[in-house]
Amino acid sequence: MSNPSKKKPSYKEQRKLQRQKEQAGMRRLMWITAAVVVLLVAALVIFQPKSDPAAIPYETMPSLGEANAPVKIVELGDYKCPSCQYFSQQIEPKLKADYIDKGIVSLHFMNFTIIGPDSNTAALAAQSIFHQNNEAYWKFYDAIYKNQPDEKLPWATPQYLVDLARKEALPIDFDKLQQDITSKTYQKEIDQHNAFANKNRVSSTPTLFINGQKFEDANDYAKLKAAIDKAQKGE
Repeated sequence: MSNPSKKKPSYKEQRKLQRQKEQAGMRRLMWITAAVVVLLVAALVIFQPKSDPAAIPYETMPSLGEANAPVKIVELGDYKCPSCQYFSQQIEPKLKADYIDKGIVSLHFMNFTIIGPDSNTAALAAQSIFHQNNEAYWKFYDAIYKNQPDEKLPWATPQYLVDLARKEALPIDFDKLQQDITSKTYQKEIDQHNAFANKNRVSSTPTLFINGQKFEDANDYAKLKAAIDKAQKGE
């Protein structure tokens, strides 16, 4: 028997209850949808295939460290770039002490002449020195960054570059260096370096390639160490 004292909900109250149920159902659906999206994104991050490493002719570039080092790093740099100066003065010495001298990493240099004509002239000088003496190249690499003038000033003249090499007493033929710069002996190599950078969507210097994988946090040593450790494990 029905309870006559129990009042049947009004139409307005019924509609209100119905709306509350619909809203609760919609909230549940939104939460479920959000959870599914999060899971899908996580799955994509975890299972996304690693991009193929860039093909890099290491033997054609200046190299520091053992040729058979398990981790090979290529720096794409511009000799007029202040951030590249920071890398050479603050990051490269740590990299050398922690990894290069221990046979874990070899460091290579590739030109990416994005700032201006001086960038190309300095690259011509560096390539000439490298082809004469790889060890002399790294002394020049250190010297040109240590003595780097203001980025906005034109300074990388053939005479300035030859005088810098003489000041460092590099074991090279200075007349040949002068000739290589003025005749652009190694322009083709520099053009190939720039083409590599453009093909691999490099947009700033310094940019590194670690075992062929692009790495853009070159001046963050903590991140660089983590990337090297992963590369050493084959990850």
